[in-house]
Amino acid sequence: MATTADFRNGLCIEHNGELWTIVEFQHVKPGKGPAFVRTKLKNVKTGRVIPNTFTSGVKINIQRLERRQYQYLYRDGEDYYFMNTETYEQIFVEESMISAPDLLKEGDIVTISFHAETESPISVEMPAYVTLEVTYTEPGERGNTATNTFKDATLETGAVVKVPLFINIGDKIKVDTRSHEYSERVKE
Repeated sequence: MATTADFRNGLCIEHNGELWTIVEFQHVKPGKGPAFVRTKLKNVKTGRVIPNTFTSGVKINIQRLERRQYQYLYRDGEDYYFMNTETYEQIFVEESMISAPDLLKEGDIVTISFHAETESPISVEMPAYVTLEVTYTEPGERGNTATNTFKDATLETGAVVKVPLFINIGDKIKVDTRSHEYSERVKE
């Protein structure tokens, strides 16, 4: 068991029966009353961030998370199958655990966080950017590079993102997995 003196950013703790990581914390020593620690906690499974106050010196239960590299293999209904890049063991996770499942392409490398005690997967983190090919979009016109207008484009994974007018079918583009926004065209 640890105390609030062991708090640091990124520490994973068990609070109210769920796993939380500490986003930020601040020790406060008021003129009157006992000291306390003001924190922002992020739920490991849902990603929700909440403020919470701990009395200074209270006991906390530290949990260990392990992050491992996995390669995406295929999808079967709501389950996504991944292979460990070191041991070649295969696991599956539910679609709800993946941050951007519509941008996931076979062969992509992701990071899966595991709860060390139970060896159960908690979340799947995709790389910040993925490169995908445009399979359908309305034809672009020459000279439309100066305006800031966008059109829909369907990618090889089936996802639809907004792209500039000069993007055509067959172009490879970089997409931000956190916001589903077009980043840039990739030159081959």
